[in-house]
Amino acid sequence: MSKSLKLTGTALAGTAVVLIAAHNFADRFVSPMPTDAPRLSAGPSNPDLGFMVAAAQADEAAHDGRYGIGRPAAPEELAAWDVDVRPDGQGLPPGSGSVMEGEEAYLTNCAACHGDFAEGLGNWPPLSGGEGTLANEDPVKTIGSYWPYLSTVWDYVHRSMPYGNAQSLSTDEVYAITAYLLYSNFLVEDDFVLTNENFAEIEMPNADGFIIDDRPETEYTIWRTEPCMENCKDEAEITLRATDLGVTPVDPEQEEAAAQTGTGSSGEETVDTAAVAEDTGDMTETAPEAETAAMEIDMALAEDGESVFRQCQACHQVGEDAQNRTGPHLNDLFGREMGGIDGFRYSNTLLEMGEEGGVWNEETLAKFLANPREYVQRTKMAFAGLRNDEDIAAVTEYLKTYSEN
Repeated sequence: MSKSLKLTGTALAGTAVVLIAAHNFADRFVSPMPTDAPRLSAGPSNPDLGFMVAAAQADEAAHDGRYGIGRPAAPEELAAWDVDVRPDGQGLPPGSGSVMEGEEAYLTNCAACHGDFAEGLGNWPPLSGGEGTLANEDPVKTIGSYWPYLSTVWDYVHRSMPYGNAQSLSTDEVYAITAYLLYSNFLVEDDFVLTNENFAEIEMPNADGFIIDDRPETEYTIWRTEPCMENCKDEAEITLRATDLGVTPVDPEQEEAAAQTGTGSSGEETVDTAAVAEDTGDMTETAPEAETAAMEIDMALAEDGESVFRQCQACHQVGEDAQNRTGPHLNDLFGREMGGIDGFRYSNTLLEMGEEGGVWNEETLAKFLANPREYVQRTKMAFAGLRNDEDIAAVTEYLKTYSEN
């Protein structure tokens, strides 16, 4: 017998053994199917089998254009997903919240990322300010400057905030935080209460600032072309270096060598402006020194005050080109009538104090900085105050450098 026939015979014999063993196993351990076995059905007793029934009906449903997959959503399932709020207030649940209640809820749930005054911290976005910046090269897009509908604020806070603990706020807390954000953008007064009934009455400053997106017709044809891969510009010019922005670590040895040779960290030669002024006889003072020639100032204390002022600069500006932001600019503060900058929206209390002869000086500023809300009842400034007298004295001295009085 040939070798191949031997292998074939062995394989057939092995197969026969397996089949006999399988038959004996089934005969001993597998029960026969009962003639009255129940059939699977989708109903109250088997709600999880609905998808199986729907799949079995797929062919039947195909003739009318449906896919035949799944099942209609139940009313309670739709209600669980239908939580959005529309610009006209449709979808708002009943509730209310005041500015003062909102400040407390905001400081507890939002300030860690967005700042005590909604000015933003680090890479977390600001929620207030930015008025008049949308036409700038670098616009500041906040609730007050950019968002067209208040419903967007309520809806986003309700569904997505606070970060890491979304949908933990009660309905009234969402109303209160929304009211506080309106107040932070000078859109309501400090005694305002937001409810589902007056919600639609709030008109956002940028409500008319959006247009129909026509980019497919006006822009796509411009940049959806064959990209340029070489010699795309006649001349390349470096306008700014990463080291100037402070985003590139500097080698300490290189920095020390640059200081000794008179070159900056980027290798460019620097100019000692003080030496130039001395050599040319130019004794012009810097802006703060020139402005405060008539006032005695402890410059060492003022330097400490500059660090303290960082807590204030999110809302207040000083120096050349200082403008009103969330708070008024603080140039020439000493001797200024309280509430005395025309056009700025002060609290009614501060305006009344100014009309009664209130003036900013070292004494009144110290009382205000120690406890703003106690000194100026219902003040718009949300800052809780400076903790110690040393910081108050330092920042007062710093502000003197920007006052002529």
